[in-house]
Parts: sequence; structure tokens; C-alpha cells
Amino acid sequence: MTDPIQLIARALGDDIATLNAISHNVANANTSGFRAERAVSGFGDYLQPGRPVVARDLSDGPVKQTGNALDFVLRGKGFFVVEREGAPVLVRSGQFRLDAEGMLVDARGDRVQDAAGAPLALAGKNVRVDARGGLWDGSESLGSLRLVDVQDPARLVALDGGGFRYDGEFAEWQGTIEQGAVEGSNVDAAGETIRLMELVRHVESVQRAISIYDKAMDTGVGRLGEN
Repeated sequence: MTDPIQLIARALGDDIATLNAISHNVANANTSGFRAERAVSGFGDYLQPGRPVVARDLSDGPVKQTGNALDFVLRGKGFFVVEREGAPVLVRSGQFRLDAEGMLVDARGDRVQDAAGAPLALAGKNVRVDARGGLWDGSESLGSLRLVDVQDPARLVALDGGGFRYDGEFAEWQGTIEQGAVEGSNVDAAGETIRLMELVRHVESVQRAISIYDKAMDTGVGRLGEN
């Protein structure tokens, strides 16, 4: 028979993970390119220990037009690649600018990579991007943005300050890109509110289960004491 305490502990662990995911989503509802998180139970079944894990919603977020030639929006699955501390980092936000050296960087100052993994020098250029990520100044090719998809989204590891580390295999990018706009967070504020209400109801039901179990144990111990 499954230990009721184990079941209650699992339920509470899942609720905590869900609350953390909801809180993180709400805090990033206005973060450009943020991917919403969902807590998924890490238990294979009730008899096996585990822990909740986080799955990410990779669906497109809303588009906001800016008119800035260095703002790009990806449509469909995929990521830009920037260099951070000597390692590639996948980012969804294409809100870029030029640094003091004329290199294309993201909001953090991480340099955006071209298709060969090198930084992009675009100072003094009238940048135009085609649907496949190629960069142009009139008929002059300026290189291409490095755009990738991932075969195993579960291997994406979120980093502080945005972006993801990824140690899995890449897939061919199949999306499109638009210029002069930025992608908002794909967090559904109304959906997060509903999830929070459902979570509160579930916590209340777990509390009732704890109370019932506690009373049953008190009754059982009392009867043992009478014998």
C-alpha cells in the first residue's frame, strides 16, 4: 500500500513547483521574448520518488512594431545565438543594437553570432534582413544571423538575465524572420490567473487530506492505547 505521507509530499512538491512557475511567468509577462514555463510532475508513478520538472512553452509571442532596423522577430520555433562568457547562448528576443565597436549585440551586450559563429560588425550599414536571416545593405551581403532550432527542448537550461544553455543536438531552423519589430512574452496573463486559482483549490484539498489523515492517526493511536 502506498504511504499517504508520500502521496501528500508529492502533491505539495508539485504545488510548490507550479507556484514557482506561475510566479516566474507573471514576473516576466513584459519581458521581450520570454518563454512561459509549466511545472510537470517528475514522478513516474506514485511508488517512485521524483521531483517536478519545468517544461517550456515555445509558441510564438505577440509582435510589437518598433520601426527599429535592428529589431528582429522570429516566427515559428527557433532562437538567435549570442556569445556570453565565451559560450553560445540561445535567445529569443531580437531587440538588438550596436555597441561602441559597431558590433551587433543584444540588450545585455552579448554579441550576436553570424552563421559561422563570428560576431557581426554592422556599423555604418543600412541593414535589411531577408526572411531567412540574411543581412544586406542594398545588394551588399553583410552575412547571416545564426538561427537554430533544438531537437530536445527539455535540455534547454534557463540562465539568469535571459537566454538558454543547450547541450543537445540542433535541428534545422524552419521559421521566418521579420524586421522592425520585437516579440513580447508568450505568457498568457489570464491563463496564469486561472492556473493560480486552480492551484489554491488544490492546496486546500491537500490540507483537508492532511487533516483527515491526522485525525485517523489520532484515532488509531488512541485505540491502541486502550488495548
